[in-house]
Amino acid sequence: MSQQAFLTSPSDQAGGRIAFIQASWHRTIVEQCRLSFIAEIRELGYLESDIDFFDVAGAFEIPLQAQRLAQTGQYAAVVAAALVVDGGIYRMEFVAEAVISGLMQVQLATGVPVLSAVLTPHHFHSGEEHQQFFFQHFQVKGAEVARACASTIRALRQIPALPGVGVSKQVEMLTTS
Repeated sequence: MSQQAFLTSPSDQAGGRIAFIQASWHRTIVEQCRLSFIAEIRELGYLESDIDFFDVAGAFEIPLQAQRLAQTGQYAAVVAAALVVDGGIYRMEFVAEAVISGLMQVQLATGVPVLSAVLTPHHFHSGEEHQQFFFQHFQVKGAEVARACASTIRALRQIPALPGVGVSKQVEMLTTS
């Protein structure tokens, strides 16, 4: 299978299967990202059936899930969504940095783009004002990450991958021959 064939959508539309990983913490807020992502990606020519959804406990668990999904060779892109807030037990900056760094490492190691809608507000509290603000903000971010996802897949399809460069052996075997 060629790299071009690997990045062809099952619906013969926009360009490949997408994995969407969502953290379970603050589900009602983060869920808005997923719903908005689906609505926007459909406008861009994808079918909802082109997307596989995965729930993880929290943001910290996203990079490993993203890595495993990217290594399967089944996805043109992986999208991650979470809300990382100061829970008072550990510094949220530590979690946010670990997650974003992990996501970057996954995409560089596998050659599969990993897009982030993992947000870390400087100040967050459970009051109605913040709940409503981030509820709406995740709707905006869902549409933005859908556009970025479709654009990235389209752009990468234009660049032929070189065997053995920037992809894991498992992904390389799936995308060449």
